[in-house]
Amino acid sequence: MLAITKSMALQGLEGYLVSIQVDISNGLPNFQIVGLPDASVKESKERVKAAIRNTGLEFLSRKIIVNLSPANTKKEGSMFDLSIAIGILIASKIIRDSKLEKILEETIFIGELSLNGKIEKTKGILPICIEARKLGIKKIILPKQNAKEASILKEIEILPVETLKEVIQYLNGKEKIKKEKNININLEKSPIYEIDFSEVKGQENAKRALEVAAAGGHNCLLIGSPGSGKTMLAKRVATILPNMKIQEALEVTKIYSILGLTLNKEPLITKRPFRSPHHTITPISLVGGGASPKPRRN
Repeated sequence: MLAITKSMALQGLEGYLVSIQVDISNGLPNFQIVGLPDASVKESKERVKAAIRNTGLEFLSRKIIVNLSPANTKKEGSMFDLSIAIGILIASKIIRDSKLEKILEETIFIGELSLNGKIEKTKGILPICIEARKLGIKKIILPKQNAKEASILKEIEILPVETLKEVIQYLNGKEKIKKEKNININLEKSPIYEIDFSEVKGQENAKRALEVAAAGGHNCLLIGSPGSGKTMLAKRVATILPNMKIQEALEVTKIYSILGLTLNKEPLITKRPFRSPHHTITPISLVGGGASPKPRRN
């Protein structure tokens, strides 16, 4: 039997839709994942098997093929675990409900599975949710630890879960998942910084130049002998910049989200980021990169 569920993957700072196609047929027992999966995706076979069994369900010894479409794009990460498990359970007819087809059409599944069936936190939830909203997805089932981060966005229903069993009960129509409330975003209130521009004594010409640069959005180059206060001034420039607009805050938070640096107590980053790379740094180490391009961590 064939079952299709939806998930999302990351490419740079953007998310894109991935169709998880699961086919279970007669033949020698075999579990194969195709569609350019990396090592972390291939390892999901063992996580999914153990999670299903430890949830108290039978994992059928059949020929199982999982295709991650589009198959010409490399997939990485553990965020497909939940969607693969749900696809297998639907194809095995363990999950079946009269409203299942409609739910699968408008819902995506994101989450890493532990061997005991618990759903673990994943990286990159915010860009995934932003792209899902653009594609008209109405519901996202995701780990409870990622719920605050996703609740920044409106017009999309966030359903946080802790275990695979919760998702199975929900899809079988036996249990409801409480929707995460959207948080109110107030960008008019100035963020609190540990340091402040007002702490600088003296350096009147340098401070005046930085104030003009901050007000007009200009570039500024600080030149001086070691110990003259260049870094001290540069660190405090962010404290006199205008508050971020919502699009700027989302762009910064997307980068933090992909690196797994967002916090539940501060799901939206409202402080303007500051970096102080050494002058000998290479372009690649400054902006990030790799086989699958990612931002630099710090």
